[in-house]
Order: sequence, then structure tokens, then C-alpha cells
Amino acid sequence: MIEKIGKVTIDDTHYPGEDFYCDGAVEDEILKIVRENAPSAYGRIIEERKNWPILYHLSHLRENIVNWIPVGKTDKVLEVGSGCGAITGALSAKAGSVTCVELSKKRSLINAYRHLDCENVTIKLGNFQEIEPELACDYDYIFLIGVFEYAQSYIGGEKPFETFLAIMKEHLAPGGRLVIAIENRFGLKYWAGCKEDHLGTYFDGIEGYPRGGGVRTFTRRGLEEICRANGITEYSFYYPYPDYKFMTCVYSDERLPKAGELSDNMRNFDRDRLLLFDEKNVFDSLIGEEMFPQFSNSYVLVIGEPLPVTYTRFSNDRAPEYAIRTEIRKTKEVGGNQGKAGDEAAGLEVRKIPLTEEAKAHVRKLEETYHTLEEMYRGSGLLVNRCRMDGDEAVFEYLPGKTLEELLDGCLERGDTAGFRRLFDRYCKYVRYPKNAPICDYDLIFPNLIIQDDKWHLIDYEWISDGQVSPQELILRALYCYGIGADKRKQTSLALIGEIMEESGGGETGSGTERAASSEEMRWEEAFLEEIVRKEKAFQKRSTGNRMSMVEIRNEIACPIVPVAELSHRYMEEETRNRVQIYEDCGAGFSEETSYFLPQSCRDRKPFTIELETGAKCRSLRIDPALDYCVVRAISLQIDGTERSLCEKDILLNGDLISDDTVVFATQDPNLTICGLDSRKDVEERGHRVHAELEVTRLSYDVAKSLAKQERKADGQGIFSALFRK
Repeated sequence: MIEKIGKVTIDDTHYPGEDFYCDGAVEDEILKIVRENAPSAYGRIIEERKNWPILYHLSHLRENIVNWIPVGKTDKVLEVGSGCGAITGALSAKAGSVTCVELSKKRSLINAYRHLDCENVTIKLGNFQEIEPELACDYDYIFLIGVFEYAQSYIGGEKPFETFLAIMKEHLAPGGRLVIAIENRFGLKYWAGCKEDHLGTYFDGIEGYPRGGGVRTFTRRGLEEICRANGITEYSFYYPYPDYKFMTCVYSDERLPKAGELSDNMRNFDRDRLLLFDEKNVFDSLIGEEMFPQFSNSYVLVIGEPLPVTYTRFSNDRAPEYAIRTEIRKTKEVGGNQGKAGDEAAGLEVRKIPLTEEAKAHVRKLEETYHTLEEMYRGSGLLVNRCRMDGDEAVFEYLPGKTLEELLDGCLERGDTAGFRRLFDRYCKYVRYPKNAPICDYDLIFPNLIIQDDKWHLIDYEWISDGQVSPQELILRALYCYGIGADKRKQTSLALIGEIMEESGGGETGSGTERAASSEEMRWEEAFLEEIVRKEKAFQKRSTGNRMSMVEIRNEIACPIVPVAELSHRYMEEETRNRVQIYEDCGAGFSEETSYFLPQSCRDRKPFTIELETGAKCRSLRIDPALDYCVVRAISLQIDGTERSLCEKDILLNGDLISDDTVVFATQDPNLTICGLDSRKDVEERGHRVHAELEVTRLSYDVAKSLAKQERKADGQGIFSALFRK
């Protein structure tokens, strides 16, 4: 049966009559949202509901994974596993026609209601294997976004993934492309403590799925082997970051990430995660070792001719009037040896593309800004990257070289203080150069400057202020942005901030480096940094139209991040405080060197039992029942079979007895010492046998002090003594 919802066609000829998978009641909630609200309201609703499924299914950022792919207005597109339509609208806007295949009717209804005006969309409802024979074989693009990993669940056979790919190949037109977005089984986020996306367990993917399950993701090598098994030799890998679900950047083998670029790593949003290490630092290390492709969190595998885009960055978590995409695009084939002699810019250009009608004015203004800045910096030595308009898109020359940020990082790495200072001073000279300037480049930060053969180029000037912003504020903002990146940057940035403030009369005497290292002299710097942070937050909120950032949304969803190193430290500290230490005096007194700790097995039970034999020459025995404030009850204390009491004179305590068998220790070095052992037996041939059953309860400092204070009342019979001794 054919059904129309708005302009969307739903074909349920192969629908089995019921949905075999569902997210539960939240799908009813999402259906109600899309029926009653325009897509422009989804962002507000996501922020209000603070719910992962609503964020996942309705966020416009999900479209990023396909928006950069050059689907043409006449292209015929197949989307397998369209779900709630996270990318269907984006494909509809780009393509001539879009055919969706989806098993769930409720999700298909959600898709249709959110895209009522998409007359080029047909949703085929039912099992893929039943629908597949009726699909056309001339699709220009086939999209499997978060679908390929489920092949063994609905294809079956010994090699379901190879079979699935072989089936999909048959539906491509000559020269068509098959696009697969999938998690990397070895993605860095899984090593760092994120749970496997589909199974919700730690380390399942990187361990090779030892517990089974119906889902499989792959490494790059694994995907390549599946391609080769199907005789596919033309394919390309792209690297969506942070992952394909909420992608903000796409890298390629021709434009891999640079150190410092990968700092948005707090995945996953839908469940708790461990925090095993700083992913940014590890990514920087992998980039330095040229190993990023093996550890990218996700892959986009494009089977067919490589895409003309080598890099894309989305800036559409902003207000609509600022929503753009920046991309590096191939413009022509580079023939012969061109490009191999250092001319990496050959055949490349940079484009800024508006993603909304409102953003077109923002992009058009860039050409005017270029001419103004070029005039402002003429004669300074700072070159402004040329901008021209191509329709609604701003086009820039692609400039190879290193950013100022990269060069400064290199100086820090080498310990080249003088080199760092030369670069920074030259930067400051350029910032201060314009006099009576009509505009100000507010985003004149280190990553936006490319150095090529000692020529400095300003490559990004999107954020312009017509008001007067002092050079000092621009420099301090650049240092603040630089200092966020890594600890090694932070101290240098603080030192330079202190120096600049001193020059302007904002601080006390002494060098900036000294002040940055002195906590007592940090008050004015902290106050100033708070002002920088306040201004930066205000700037970011203005650019986003007061929308919540993804980090803020993640925090509101409130899935905990468990800092393993910190918890491990606390655990080890707790274990250390619970240890029982034994000292023997064999004539030279007690010493740490001759002491020993009881094994863990002795402490696992409560109360715990001590069974030991002293050395033959032991004169006194000291037992430290814990390494913290505590109360200890001696259920039994026997020396050579004779029961002893804590009240006896030759048993010394550095705590306060609150009964004949209970003592409170208001010290983190509690000890119980048994003296005069040699006077009780002939110990020339053997030592003493000690048996003790102790119940130890750790206390806080305040409780331990309070108990001890009560016991030390002047009459010697404190309230606790009286209670315990009745």
C-alpha cells in the first residue's frame, strides 16, 4: 500500500505488520515532537528535554556526516536504514530523488512528519532482504550510515559483511559511490574508556568481541579486506571527528589532523564512561607518529571515485546567521611531478559555504573584509589571504606551511625560549601595526596565521569587530586560547600574560614568569583571567545565539565520567590506610626497615585475625592496626596461649581506652605495643606465638578527636568509659 504523509511517500508493501525493534516510549515522544513542531524548534526542545534519544534523533548536527559529500541535484540516492530521518532531509535537499529502506514503521512516520515538504523522498517499509530485489540498479549514491555493522543480524551466512557489500555494489550506477559510516573498532575513545557503542560494554570491540553479540565494527584493515574480497580496488577513507554521529570535522589521507586540533573528546553522550587518559595528548602523540588513521574514532569509507573534498570543518552549532562550512577542495588534477617538489597547494582551494539563508550575508562580507584588512596591513609584512566570491561561497587560496601555533609548540618542545619569544614578538608587532583602523580582526589567534618561507599570512578573518578592541586585548585573548590547548602551553601563556599586564601597570613588580609560578601573587592574574574567560564566553554565546554547546548538553544529560586515575589513587590510598604493620624490637628498638605488613588475606575478614611468631630475640612487639584514625576492639589477644587485656601495664597504647577491650586512636599512626616479652618465657630457642582478633573501624579526624576528648575528662571516667565498663 502506498501512503502519503505530506509530500513524502511511504510504501509498506513489504511491512511485516509490526516493528521488531524500538527504543520504547521515547519514540512516541519523538513522534509527538515532530508532528507538533517545526524543525527550527528542535534545538530548543533538545535543550529542554536533556534526553539522549531526542538529541541523537533530532539534532541537526547529525546531517554533517553527509552534508559535505557532493551529491548533485540530478543524483539518485538510496539510504538503507533511514531510521528517524536524521540525514534524510539533508539528502533530499541535495539530490534529485531519495529512496529510504527502513524496517520500523514508527521511525518511518517520524522521518516523514519531520520532512513533510520533501516530495522527492520515498520510504520503503520492511525487511531489507525482501525489498532489495525490487531496488533499482542505477543509484548514484548509496548511503549506509551506522548500518553496515549490523549485517550479520539480517544478511546471515558465513561472510555476511562481504555478502552485504556485494549486494549493495549491484545497485550502483556506473561511476556511482557507496558511502559507509561506521565506528572504528580500534577508535581511541574506546581505549580511553568509552563503552562500545552498540553493546554498551567496556573494551568489547578492542578485545575482539569475546562475548559475542549481533554487531561488529572494524579497523581500517578489516574494512579493506572486505573490499578486496569483493574485488573492490577503488576506495578512499575519510576520518570524521569526534565521530560520525556528531561530526564537526572530516579529515582525509591528503589532509590529516595537525597536533593541537583534536580537543573535543568527551564521547559518549548516552552512557557513563571511564577517563583513563587525556585523549588530546594521545592524539597529538599519534599524529606525531603518523598513526592517526589507525585510531580515528570513526571512518567514512567511500567506494568509488575519491571525493574532491580533502577536509571539512562544520561551524553549524552557531546561530543561523553564522552557520557555515569550511572545506579544502581539489580544483584540478595535479599532473607530472607537480606537487612532489613541495607545491602541496597545487590544485587546492579553501571555501567557506553558508549553510543557511541567513548565513549568506555573513559569508559575502568576507570579500569586503579582505580588502579592508589588506589596506590596513599594507607595508607591515603581514599578508592577508585573498578572498573572492563564487556565487554565495567565499573562495581563498590554499596556503601550505605551518600555523603560528605549530611553530610555537615546536619551540616549547625543543625548549627554544628565544625562538618562541621571536615568534611571539613578531605576532605582537603585527597586531599593533594598524593605526586608526576601521575594523578589528577579533579572531587574530595563532592558528589563523600561516608561516611559509618566513612570510606570514592571515588566513581566517571571519570574526570582525567594528568597535575598538585594543591590541592588548587581542594579544591576551590569543594567549588565553593558546593556553587552553595543553599544560605546557598554559604556564608560558600565564607568564606572558603577567608580563603584558606589568607593562600596562596591571600587576605587581617582578617578572611574569615568577608571578605565574607564585600562588601568593596570582590574585590579580586570576581576576584578569576571569575577565578574559567572561568575555570569551560572551563571544561564544553571541556566535551560537545563546544555544547550549554540545559539552553543555552532555553535562545536562548527566552521564558520569569516571576518572580512573583519581579513583585508583584514592583506592590505593584507602588500601594503604587499611594496612596492618608489625614491628619487632630485638634489642635495637623499632625501625621502619625491619617492620613488615601483613598480607591482604589477613585483612579481608572483619574482625581480622593475626597469627604470627616473633623472632627468638624479640623483646617487644608493636602492632599498628591501621594507618589512620580508628577505633579498635580487641576480641582476643593471646601471647603464647595466655589471654591478655588492653588494660595491663605492659601493653602500651598511644590512644584512649574507652573500655577494657576498646581503644580510640586520634592519630594516623595508631599503635599497640606489648612490652617485656623476654621475661615471660625462655626465648633462646624460639620466639613468641601471638594470636589477635581485632575489629578495626576507621574514623574521621573530628570523630576520633571527639571520642578522645570525652575520655580525657578530668575525673578519668568519661562518658564512654562509664558506658563501656558498666
